[in-house]
Amino acid sequence: MTDTRPGLRSGATPLAVRMRPRSLDEVTGQRHLLTPGSPLVSLASDVAGEQGSVSIILWGPPGTGKTTLAQAIAHGSSRRFVELSAVTAGVRDVRQVMEKALSDRDLFGVSTVLFLDEIHRFTKAQQDALLPGVENGWVILIAATTENPSFSVISPLLSRSLLLTLEQLDDDDLGVLVDRAVSDARGLGGRFSLDDDARAMIIRLASGDARRALTALEAAAVSAQADSTAKARAEAGGEDEGGGDEEDDEDDEDEDGRRDVPAADPAPIPISTEQVALAVDRALLRYDRNGDEHYDVISAFIKSIRGSDVDAALHYLARMIEAGEDPRFIARRIIVSASEDIGLADPQALVVAVAAADAVQLIGMPEGRIPLAQAVVHLATAPKSNASYLGIDQAIADVRAGAFGRVPLHLRDAHYPGAKRLGHGKGYRYPHDADIGVVTQQYLPDELVGRTYYSPTQHGHERDLSARLEKLRRIVRGG
Repeated sequence: MTDTRPGLRSGATPLAVRMRPRSLDEVTGQRHLLTPGSPLVSLASDVAGEQGSVSIILWGPPGTGKTTLAQAIAHGSSRRFVELSAVTAGVRDVRQVMEKALSDRDLFGVSTVLFLDEIHRFTKAQQDALLPGVENGWVILIAATTENPSFSVISPLLSRSLLLTLEQLDDDDLGVLVDRAVSDARGLGGRFSLDDDARAMIIRLASGDARRALTALEAAAVSAQADSTAKARAEAGGEDEGGGDEEDDEDDEDEDGRRDVPAADPAPIPISTEQVALAVDRALLRYDRNGDEHYDVISAFIKSIRGSDVDAALHYLARMIEAGEDPRFIARRIIVSASEDIGLADPQALVVAVAAADAVQLIGMPEGRIPLAQAVVHLATAPKSNASYLGIDQAIADVRAGAFGRVPLHLRDAHYPGAKRLGHGKGYRYPHDADIGVVTQQYLPDELVGRTYYSPTQHGHERDLSARLEKLRRIVRGG
């Protein structure tokens, strides 16, 4: 019997593409952008294409629905929809779209929506080519980017567009998408069943990325189908080896004659957690991003860096990466560790940590694991000091306790009219006028004179800093 139900088909369009919503009503997540009267809803509901609409920049992490929203708008509006990718398009392509949009508007009264994916990949000159069409209303631009538009989009284009920020999908949103893909005719069409554990694993590994969730589901379905086919063949082979008498053969022929008209659809093929893990090339890890194990692994990671166990630190880094932890979250924890646990014992630690975070943002995963590992090795092997961390916490404790006093008169702002009459800046000694660049002068409020917050360790760079700091305090405090 051949299973003709929809689902996995040879050469089929990827599941994530097949399941893209055809209207804003099918969009999951981004509820803050889809309230009645919002720009996206207004643009999609303008069936006649008669309302003037502003251009829009959609900014958000991968898999949050930027392309989905643009295409849902295209389905709901009679406007001409053109899609370009900044990866492959150039100035010539943009100008051709603009010329056609102007012609369609003037000759047929049809407006054009231009969806430009990954606009941050366009150079300044390429983005400049968009300005005439956007400014004159030849096109309504919907641009998508994963980069901060303040840095990746030119100011003239940014000022002429409405910036909408997309939020990472939560687990409930991903669950809706996965369930719909399993049952919908455009998806797996009910050919597969997904147990709760396998469903939870797909959602966890997706890390808020809808495309990743559907890709993992499709890969797991392929694996489950292959296992099911292999099992069926093995069972059929076993029956053939069993043989039988002539009457049995006749019965088989009768049965074969009825197989082309099955009484009911075959049972759904189950998808297990093992198949999900194998399909997406992940180890089965006890790691729940919302549970205790999540915090245990992160805690062990930071404590391994602090404890200078580089091998343990790399182990926990690997567990977080393989469990689908957001690499940006990992990078942030590394930056915090660089300041909290290494500090000025190795001033380069923070530089390396920030550089690793930037690198992850630029190159993404899986290559991002390499700069993350480099930063972890640097931090774990660096000399350690929490002196800066302790110092700021002690200073904050004093301020919260009300021990802050008034800024000394000679340190107050003296640039505005009347300031000198109030004594502001009077008696201030300019350190650069001194031979050694340091002068005896009170900087702390009266109530805190002599208070010490920063006490360097004897580790790494702070060993040298300690002697210099002692000399500086002696001069500044007049000791």
